[in-house]
Amino acid sequence: MVFDRAAGRVVAERQARRVFRSASVVKILLALDYLQGREVSAGDRKLLGVMLRSSDDRAATELWRRGGQRRVIERMVRRVGLRETAPPPADKPGFWGYTAISAGDVVRTYRYLLDEAPVGQREFVLEQLRKSTPCGMDGFDQTFGIPRAVPRPWAVKQGWSGFGDTPAEPCRGGQVRQVAARPDLGIGRPVLHTTGVVGEKIVVVLTLHPAGTSFRAAAGRVTEIAGQLL
Repeated sequence: MVFDRAAGRVVAERQARRVFRSASVVKILLALDYLQGREVSAGDRKLLGVMLRSSDDRAATELWRRGGQRRVIERMVRRVGLRETAPPPADKPGFWGYTAISAGDVVRTYRYLLDEAPVGQREFVLEQLRKSTPCGMDGFDQTFGIPRAVPRPWAVKQGWSGFGDTPAEPCRGGQVRQVAARPDLGIGRPVLHTTGVVGEKIVVVLTLHPAGTSFRAAAGRVTEIAGQLL
C-alpha cells in the first residue's frame, strides 16, 4: 500500500488486508507503546534507538517483556485503531515477531506516528528510522526495498524472518552481534518487509516467499516492487 499524505488518499494497494507475520516491523509498535505516558531514561532511549535503527532483537525482547508481551499489541490496536493486527499465537507468547499485521495497518501506524503521536515520541522514532543502519545487529543487510530503490531522505523500518539465524552473506559496514539460535517453529516460508516514509508518501511492502528462497533473491524482488511503486 502507498498512502499519499499530501493528497490524503491511498494511491496504490494490493491485498492490503492480507495478514503476515510482522518480523521486526512490530518494533514501531513496541517503541510507541513504551514511550506512552512514562519517564524514559537515557538507558531506555539507547535501547529504543538500537532497536529501531539496527533492528536489535535483544532490545525488542526486553521491551516486549517489560510491556507485558501480548498486552503491548492489545494496547496499540486500541490506540491506533488497527484492524488486522493481533498478538502472537497463545502458545508463542515470547515471539513478538509473530504478531499479525497487514499493509493497511502498517500504513495506519505510520499515519498515527506522523499525525497523532505526541511530538516528542514522533520526533524520536522518526529520527531513529531516518538513521537506519546498513546492517542489522544480527548481520542481515537492511538496505533492500525502499533504501535501495530511492535515495535519502527516507525513514524506514525493515523486517525479515525465516532466513536462518545468521545470513548466508553477512552484511558489511556495521557491527554485528552474534545471536543465539532459536527453536525451529516449522513456519517454513520466509517473509521480507520494507516499510517507511518517503517524502509525503507512506510506503508498505509485505512479502511471503517460497520455502528455501535465499535472502538475496527475496531482497531483489522486494527492491523491485518498491521501485515500481515509488
